[in-house]
Amino acid sequence: MTDAEAVYAVVSDQPLDPAAVDAFVWRPEAGAVVSFQGIVRDHDGGRSVVALDYRAHPEAEAFLRACCAEVASRTGLRVAAAHRVGALTIGDLALVAAVAAPHRAEAFAACAELVETIKARVPIWKRQLFEDGASEWVGL
Repeated sequence: MTDAEAVYAVVSDQPLDPAAVDAFVWRPEAGAVVSFQGIVRDHDGGRSVVALDYRAHPEAEAFLRACCAEVASRTGLRVAAAHRVGALTIGDLALVAAVAAPHRAEAFAACAELVETIKARVPIWKRQLFEDGASEWVGL
């Protein structure tokens, strides 16, 4: 299986579709599809968050694809991830990641590895907008 066949990676300013991400990874031999949905929450560090603004490096999608390809290559599994950029509000999906595997344990482990790799390497930064009008950049 080539990287192109095993990997789906998208950075978009449009709402994310978890079903499309799951559908990419699923195959008849997969007994488990594990997906992660990162959702904008209403608080951080004891402060009320009202919105987030995600900004990405122009090559963020290439970084995301490389992360997916690395996990796919190491595990031999199909992996997918989509990250949203732009203005998001409470409850919006910021990140969707999915992995399909014959068994649940390897799917859970690979999905966790994928999310951690994305968070560590993909140049996407968020600005948290707080209820009091202040804002804070995270990940710079």
